[in-house]
Amino acid sequence: MTQNVFKVLGLNLLEKDGVYPSLFMGDEKSLGEGRKLTAHSPIDMEKSSVFREVSTIQVNDVLKKLNIANEKWRMIPAPKRGELIRVVSNLARENKNELAHIITLESGKIYEEAKGEVQEFIDVCDFAVGLSRQLYGLTIASERYKHKMLEQWHPLGTIGIISAFNFPMAVWAWNAMIALVCGNTIVWKPSIQTPLCAVACHLLLQKALEQFKDFPKNISSVIVGSRAIGEVIVKSKRTQLISATGSVTMGRKIAAIVSARLGKLLLELGGNNAMIVTPSANLDLSLRAILFSAVGTAGQRCTSLRRLFVHKDVKDKVINSLVKAYKSVKIGNPFEKDILMGPIISEDSHKKMLIALKQITKQGGKIIYGGERVVKNVPEGGFYVEPTLVTIKHGALILQHETFAPILYIIEYENLEDAISMNNSVPQGLSSAIFTQDVNEAELFTSAVGSDCGIVNVNIGTSGAEIGGAFGGEKDTGGGRESGSDSWKSYMRRATNTINFSGEIPLSQGIEFEIK
Repeated sequence: MTQNVFKVLGLNLLEKDGVYPSLFMGDEKSLGEGRKLTAHSPIDMEKSSVFREVSTIQVNDVLKKLNIANEKWRMIPAPKRGELIRVVSNLARENKNELAHIITLESGKIYEEAKGEVQEFIDVCDFAVGLSRQLYGLTIASERYKHKMLEQWHPLGTIGIISAFNFPMAVWAWNAMIALVCGNTIVWKPSIQTPLCAVACHLLLQKALEQFKDFPKNISSVIVGSRAIGEVIVKSKRTQLISATGSVTMGRKIAAIVSARLGKLLLELGGNNAMIVTPSANLDLSLRAILFSAVGTAGQRCTSLRRLFVHKDVKDKVINSLVKAYKSVKIGNPFEKDILMGPIISEDSHKKMLIALKQITKQGGKIIYGGERVVKNVPEGGFYVEPTLVTIKHGALILQHETFAPILYIIEYENLEDAISMNNSVPQGLSSAIFTQDVNEAELFTSAVGSDCGIVNVNIGTSGAEIGGAFGGEKDTGGGRESGSDSWKSYMRRATNTINFSGEIPLSQGIEFEIK
């Protein structure tokens, strides 16, 4: 099956002596010359691909070519650029199953979720096509006679995209499709754990470009490399915006580098997401949302549910239902039908989960279900674990940190104001949710004194955001916004124009400055 997928996507033609090219620039590709970089499938930890580190010189050459290509690309009308994205969307539809296969192979998420991720890729393409005719500016009333003020938006230049393993195609699409429609060129440094996903997307874009003979070909690049290569991209003034998805620690390092050169940043970092279940909540609805939000992608989404605040009157009922539901979760090969949870990404992630479980016990928490490694009826070599339920008090220090694993902390509360305060008490601020049938509670939670997160939901889980809304969070989550709404403005520069058709030079604010 995998061999056929590689053939359909064009990946089978790239490997030479067991090594894939590390640098893709338009329709050109180059091998790296440095140390080997090996990716392993989390399904069984078997080697899935090998690359070689590229040089700083190679990276800088790519950035220079992207800057040059941007001079032509930015002059192509936005609706014409949108036509390219329409073709990309159609190709993604045609190759949806194959693209999903690569996602599952490299990230370990179940195949149904992987298909959902490709659909997200398709959806943001469709959004970008419509956006290509809606990059609106403003007309502003001037205080001066026979003057007009305008606000226009222009392309930034070259956008650097740094993505994580857990959404190896969707996050790129959020950034790349919007950035391209806005007239920018793009360079993508994917996670070394999911490089073939990036290569497959790049080949898809290049195939779409073949239908547009007058378009520049060097508008997109993929560079597979280590963190050191990412730093070259981040440090370069040839990248006018760095959009980075990853941990808070990574974000701090990138922010320091980009801020030092006064560059632009779009950060989507860690989440420590919470849900509140009130006494009036529809508990059947809540249960389904809790389960998918906490267990989906093996708890490795940035929007995964980490903290569950349950009112004391329904706590026991919710816990009993959750334990029963968790026991029913089928764990195994993510390609197999009816499997709900695949492996976590690596041995290192498993070690971090074990450390967190030890800290839970030391800090007064109680593991009420799960936490063990699964070794029966799963592929040998992969790190499969039981999703874990923990009861703990709010003051535990571990609640301040995000553990990228399927661990759900259950905390009791008595009044909603306290639950909202606990929701807001962590450094991160990505996603949050409340389950209630009380409109007053819902309105309070979504108000200015409610959740301080970038995503604030009512009667729906913390994960599974639609592309039509701006995606991102506050505080240590980074403050960036990707995908829908007016997130496109992050990829453009604003110019305010004043046009004088009066024949005179009146100054603003009534200032008189006479020349004799």
